[in-house]
This record gives sequence, structure tokens and C-alpha cells, in this order.
Amino acid sequence: MRILNLIRAIGGIAVLTIAGCKSATATATPAAITVVQGNLQAVQGGKELPLPIVLRVTDKSGVGIPGKQVALSVTGGGGAIAPASLISDAKGEVKALWSLGKTQTMQELTASSPGVTPVRLTATAILPTDIIVAQGNNQTAKAGTALTNSIVVRVVGPNNVPMEGITVAFQIIAGGGAISPVSAISSALGEVTVKWTLGAVAGSNLANIVASTASNAVVTAIGTP
Repeated sequence: MRILNLIRAIGGIAVLTIAGCKSATATATPAAITVVQGNLQAVQGGKELPLPIVLRVTDKSGVGIPGKQVALSVTGGGGAIAPASLISDAKGEVKALWSLGKTQTMQELTASSPGVTPVRLTATAILPTDIIVAQGNNQTAKAGTALTNSIVVRVVGPNNVPMEGITVAFQIIAGGGAISPVSAISSALGEVTVKWTLGAVAGSNLANIVASTASNAVVTAIGTP
């Protein structure tokens, strides 16, 4: 910033005049959208990214321009951005919250403003990969009765990261009987707990477990006469 000091005597008071301060105005010509914060983040699919998306509209010297419209749109992976249309602030910046889609790992967001090249941001959605039977598999009980221990399953993503808020469904595929509840939402530990009552006829009982994008799992039990 270039500062010119001019002291003028006005009514016996010395006045300091500062001129030449460089600042962008809404009439400046936009040259680019730059990413200030929020690119290349990762979070569980369906959840909001930890950091807001912050973008800046700049002139050719890299100075932020206020009063410029910026449109944000999710262009890959599903999910949502809010708000989707903004006006840049005094710094030339806009801020929005990005919630990722639930079914695709790679997520994409495009930011555009009149007269400049759109900018693409990406994020990674951590998705369920496996269902682990944490408790209750391979039990034996009298046919037609409930197993002694509840069935506890855990939904995890890569590196065994617990997946919260995932619908887990159970389906009897052999032996009859019933599981209650037939579906449940995973806890912060990625777990759901159900009770299994075996079929009335002695023999093998099997139940299939499904949860979002995770590989299916099967639990077994034996009903005795």
C-alpha cells in the first residue's frame, strides 16, 4: 500500500491525509475464484464436512472483490451444499456447508461466478465396507426359544472406522423363527443389537444381514430338540 502523507493546517489543527490505499470494489473485474478452505476433506457419507467451504473472488492482482455472485452446485456423488448461491463479502469471500452423499466415495463440488473459470473441489465420502458380528454368532438353544445372548453387529468403514446412523436389516434365510427388531440404526460405535428367536423345528438357523454399501454378513444358530 502506497501512503502519501500530507499535513494541512485547518483551523490550527494538523490533519493527516492518507491516499493511495489499494482496495477492490464491486466494479472491479473478476479474474478467478480461489479456494481458501475446505478442499480435499473426508467424512462419513451423508455427514457434513468438518470445515466449511470458503472461496474468494479475486481480480488479476489476487485482491478479493466484494459483491460478486457465486453459485455452488454438487456435480458428483450426491449430497448437498448450503447455501447454493452467495454474494461475496468485503474480503471477496463466500462460505458454505457441504454434506456428502451416502453411496459414492468420490464427491465433487463446482463453484462458478460470471466471467471467470469455474473451480472444482473434491471430497471423500467414507462408506460402510464390512459388517462384523461382534456377539451372538454360532449359539445353540432349544428350537422355538430365544437365544441366550443378543446378536450384536458392528458396521465399519475402511480401517474399521465405526459407521454411525446406518440402517442395518436382518432377514431369516433358513430355519424360520424371528429377529426383533428386523432393522435398526447403528449407534456411534456402529453397532446394533437384536434378539433372535429360533424356528420351531430343530436344525440350522441362518440370518442374512445387510447395511448400505457394506458386504453382507450371515449369522448362524442351532436349534435343538
